[in-house]
Formats: sequence, C-alpha cells, structure tokens
Amino acid sequence: WKTDPFGEPIFAEGSPQKVANPFDYGGGLVNPNKAADPGLIYDMGTEDYIKYLCAVGYNTSAISQLVGQTTACSMVKPSVLDVNLPSITIPNLRENITLTRSVTNVGPVNSVYKANIDPPPGISVAVMPETLVFNSTIKTIPFTVAVSTTHQVNTGYYFGSLTWTDGEHLVTSPISVRTQIIQYYTDGN
Repeated sequence: WKTDPFGEPIFAEGSPQKVANPFDYGGGLVNPNKAADPGLIYDMGTEDYIKYLCAVGYNTSAISQLVGQTTACSMVKPSVLDVNLPSITIPNLRENITLTRSVTNVGPVNSVYKANIDPPPGISVAVMPETLVFNSTIKTIPFTVAVSTTHQVNTGYYFGSLTWTDGEHLVTSPISVRTQIIQYYTDGN
C-alpha cells in the first residue's frame, strides 16, 4: 500500500516529514485470506541460516554452538545478498550483481508463474528464468536476479519490485538499491 484510502501518499512518521517508502511500510498490510493461500513462499531452513551466519562472519564454532550440531562454513564465503528472503536490498551497487533466490509452490500443483519487474529508477533488473513451471515433481525452483545501474554517481535508495503471478496469486518482493560508484574514505565497505 503506497496510498491512504483517499488516494493520498502515505507519509512516514517523524521529522522531517517525508513520503513513506518500503523501508517505512515494508511489504504492505497483511491480507489474512491471501496469506492463507500465498501461492509461492520463500522458504528457509537450517542450512540457509547457517550460510547466512557464515556470510556475516560468524565462525564455525559459534554457529555450531548456536544450531546445536557440528557445522562448517564453505571455503568460498557465501554472499549475504543470496539469503532467501522475499525482499532484495543491495546497499552498495558498484558493478553488475547476480543474486539467487528460490520459491516453493504451495498452491495448485500444476502452476505457471511469470515474472513482472518494476525496476527502481536507473536500475536494470533481469530475472532468469522469467517463467516458473511447477508440477507434481518440481515444487521448488531457484532463479537468479541480475542487477546493474546506469547511475554514474552515488545515489540514495531507489525502490522497485519483482512480482511472480499465475493470474490468481501475486507474490511481490520489494527491491531496494543504492548505487555507490565512489567509495568514501570513511566507508569501510
């Protein structure tokens, strides 16, 4: 929801007053009926959380203690951008980035979903594959999201979305991207 019942923009609370963005209102209001029949979900299990903890720098012994079993981070450090969240945030886009997500069909067995991309201004977003075909044997499908910028200077966050639809369900993931072409000396990234 980006507007109030009168069609006016929603404003964030606080000072200075500003038009709300996805950081303020999140993925929108929960519709209980649609939540009971979402169509697709971004599922995460223990292995996904272990990869996330490895990506943010936790050591193997700390992760093992946390999950209650022996674990090991891979030699290649995973990217925190690949955590299977239903949102995409890229805080420092300097060059082309490809990230991975997967969705699980919890709707009708034989479903076909098509991607609809509303890219953030000045940002190119491509999804592969653009169509997801589920059946009785294919319940989870990974996809990649390639993101690049046309901005030549540092920017604030720009917002867009990726929506998967089968004609009945709309599964929308907010996208937020900040271009950081010039690295500041005080910036540790």
